[in-house]
Amino acid sequence: MFEVRSAELAARLGGELIGNPDLPLRGIAALEDAGPHDVSFLANPRYLPLLQQSAAGCVIVGAAQRDAVASRPSAIVSPDPYLYYARLTQWWARQVGPAFVAGVHPSAVVEPGAQVDAQACIGALAYVGAGAVVGRGSTVGPQSHVGAHAVIGEDTRLAAQVVVGERCRVGARCILHAGVVIGADGFGFAPTQGRWEKIEQLGAVRIDDDVEIGANSCVDRGALRDTVLEQGVKLDNLVHIAHNVHVGAHTAMAACVGIAGSTRIGAHCTFAGQAGVVGHVQICDHVHIGAACAVTRSITRPGSYGGMFPFDENGVWDKNAATLRQLYALRGRVRALESKSN
Repeated sequence: MFEVRSAELAARLGGELIGNPDLPLRGIAALEDAGPHDVSFLANPRYLPLLQQSAAGCVIVGAAQRDAVASRPSAIVSPDPYLYYARLTQWWARQVGPAFVAGVHPSAVVEPGAQVDAQACIGALAYVGAGAVVGRGSTVGPQSHVGAHAVIGEDTRLAAQVVVGERCRVGARCILHAGVVIGADGFGFAPTQGRWEKIEQLGAVRIDDDVEIGANSCVDRGALRDTVLEQGVKLDNLVHIAHNVHVGAHTAMAACVGIAGSTRIGAHCTFAGQAGVVGHVQICDHVHIGAACAVTRSITRPGSYGGMFPFDENGVWDKNAATLRQLYALRGRVRALESKSN
């Protein structure tokens, strides 16, 4: 069982240690579940009653709760307890997780001309195509596929059954969870005489450093230019990024978000679950889209946007939506008339 002393934790991650420096800590738990040898955290003051009832041996708190933990067995005071907790989980995972073992599994296939760093790990039944590059410290998980001339940057982890298509590029320190597909064909077809003629997708996908993509998400290759995810983008499970989309740095999308083709999204945006964006629009930096919101036009001002509207025939829906936009002004007119009548 892994164990760390509270003083060692503070020495490694920072913060002001209060209480017993030699308290052994063997796990991380929520306040309501933690025991005397667990470390927990309080990031939101509304959960202060849980802190008072918690049996946690060590609690990470902000400066405002310093007095509240003065009599506890151990505590660490940090300017940002939630950030501290995030970094604690990263450090803890490195201690208790499986050790990284470099090398190519005997059942893996590495085509001639591929460049696999000696300090990379290629898992069982994985495939690395001709001309592909896998950087130092990276993992290509079991049954994963790295296409011809694709590039996987340093310290990037592809979980099991991940596909990175030919000529696609994934940066350093990225995480692609199980079932992710990078570089499938974008949805491009030309109508002709009642059928669809395929448009070959000749671009690729470029993913910059420190990107994380959740399980079974898809990022399609571009039709001509590349689809791009800039540095620090975070995608949840079951997210779809269509061809030629450009997502700005540090934008995050929750589960089941769908972005249609050729849309350009700025930096530091957030998209709640099941939000969708139509194609060929632009969204500026620092825009926050609510759950299940359908974005049907460009957004040029930072801020939070949301709202849902019932499904209907297009003509009826358009008329109702136009009327809905006038409701606030109409309310003012009604109130003015009521005031006059009174």
